[in-house]
Amino acid sequence: MTKEEKYSLAKWAMSHALKSGAQQASVSISNSRSSSVEVREEKMDKLEQAIQSNLSIRLYVDNKFSAHSTNRLKKEELAGFIEEAIAATRYLSEDEFRTLPNPELYYKGGGPDLKTFDNSFDRNDPQQKIDLAFRAEKEVLGRDERIVSVSASYSDGIYERVMVTSNGFEGDTANSSYGLNAQVSVKGEDARPSSYWSETAVFYEDLKKSDIGRKALDLALKKIGQKKVTSGKMHMIVENRMVGRLFSPLISALNGSAVQQKNSFLADQLGEKIFSEKLTVTDDPFIVSGRGSRLFDNEGLATQKRPVFEGGVLKNYFIDTYYGKKLEMPPTSGSTTNLVFNTGNKNLDELIATVQKGILVTGFNGGNCNGATGDFSYGIEGFLIENQQIVQPVSEMNITGNMKTLWSAIAEIGNDTFEQSSWLTPSVLFYDVDFSGA
Repeated sequence: MTKEEKYSLAKWAMSHALKSGAQQASVSISNSRSSSVEVREEKMDKLEQAIQSNLSIRLYVDNKFSAHSTNRLKKEELAGFIEEAIAATRYLSEDEFRTLPNPELYYKGGGPDLKTFDNSFDRNDPQQKIDLAFRAEKEVLGRDERIVSVSASYSDGIYERVMVTSNGFEGDTANSSYGLNAQVSVKGEDARPSSYWSETAVFYEDLKKSDIGRKALDLALKKIGQKKVTSGKMHMIVENRMVGRLFSPLISALNGSAVQQKNSFLADQLGEKIFSEKLTVTDDPFIVSGRGSRLFDNEGLATQKRPVFEGGVLKNYFIDTYYGKKLEMPPTSGSTTNLVFNTGNKNLDELIATVQKGILVTGFNGGNCNGATGDFSYGIEGFLIENQQIVQPVSEMNITGNMKTLWSAIAEIGNDTFEQSSWLTPSVLFYDVDFSGA
């Protein structure tokens, strides 16, 4: 289905919903295609391809709201589907806060090309994809007698969507992604340490296609000899690609639903200094080829570059139209785009060189954070640092504390931004974290 055909069908579905009794409606039609290949022991272990098309409709009927989706895209089937959905909606309770957004806040078009879609997607040779996975595996095989198992995988996908609303919005998006991954386990002293390395890209030509397996092997070998160390307060460096695990509870606490329901340890603190002055994070939807870049959100609201934390001060929540009305606050969008951290001037090795005793965290193994209080407990693995040097791998240890205390105790933020995610996180050094182990 072409983009023009999607628009035509979406407008027809919206019109049919209004004729059938809805006062407002929003319709999205999306399609996705993906493929993946996994290899193991020099054989293809898995090959998958998927093609999906979907229509989603949000209905506002007599102050009642419902959302529905279907993969049946023929008008004769959609007509009955929409009519039944409207009839079902009438059985729901009224909710005065459920409406489409203010049309003044919609994206009006004319925005820059954010380059989130690879037009050459269909021209990539399937055999090349398979060869990339085998190449990543071959980088490992035979390199060390302690290797127990190796697997590698390649994946790609595209996602396209058009959206229309009954109060004037029209917009479309397209995204592509590519990924290459290797996983390696090795024979250790008492266990089989494992590790992985991944590379991702928006454009196939930008995908790093070498050293995937070698890096995974090197990381796994470094874990041999993992053990607990003595419990106590120590400095903690969290590796850049792991910082998101500790930052995600903060973003969850900024969600409009959590704030409105008082299930957030950051509720009612807009404009207050909560964390270290070293923490400045911006939500930037306009990064060219950014993993989270977009011109409008899932409601059609025009995106804006916004500060989230500025010198430790909370500047914005993530609020959609519904919770904006409940909180009597302007909507800012209900989700993040690209989260950009202000960085310091030291790379990871230089951060390590500032620590007399501490732990470099390179992985999390379970755990959770209480969204209402900010109290957390996580299992970790990584490396013990003594006298500015890594001295041994560690595992089976836990960190505990409170998110407010933790993010107020930033010693330094690194300059080694992890760029393969929509969260552009650097390594972070924290003061005096509670570790429990031996």
